[in-house]
Amino acid sequence: MEPHPPPTAPIARPSPSVVSSGLAPYLADVLGNDARAALAAQVDEVSRLLDGLPEARALHRYTPGKWSVKEVLGHLCDAERVYAYRMLRFARNDSTPLPGFDENCYVPAGQFDARSMSSLVAEWQAIRRSTLALVDGFPTDALDRSGVANGWPFTVRTLAWLAAGHTSHHLRVLRERYGLG
Repeated sequence: MEPHPPPTAPIARPSPSVVSSGLAPYLADVLGNDARAALAAQVDEVSRLLDGLPEARALHRYTPGKWSVKEVLGHLCDAERVYAYRMLRFARNDSTPLPGFDENCYVPAGQFDARSMSSLVAEWQAIRRSTLALVDGFPTDALDRSGVANGWPFTVRTLAWLAAGHTSHHLRVLRERYGLG
């Protein structure tokens, strides 16, 4: 059995051969070569961008039919949980294929616009800290264990990078299309 890495051990980029081409842009959004550092840095980045955002501004949609800022953050909460669950299953050698999830069903059902922005920021930060605690507890060899989700093969390492990349993608959208930051 491989030893446990130190709690802040880097999570190196996955080999491009294990990442589907449709997900490669998410990984490209993450700077550096350590998903763990990127995941940790995003806790403060989300806080700087969204904490204290006026409620009226948090309901903004850059065009009709698009998600509000609150809904984007609610989506980040949901997706983070899905990524962490997938990492847990694969790290524990559970090879049962996992289904995908439909964010376009999740977001309306989440009723995120009815919540305070501060509660959504706090929830996302708690979930991300939980993700960090999860990956910090994996034995070294767990990062390269794999499974299938939504019909695609993933390693735990790739899922950690996707969690960071997915958040980076949406933070960029919030800056560019919603005019935040």
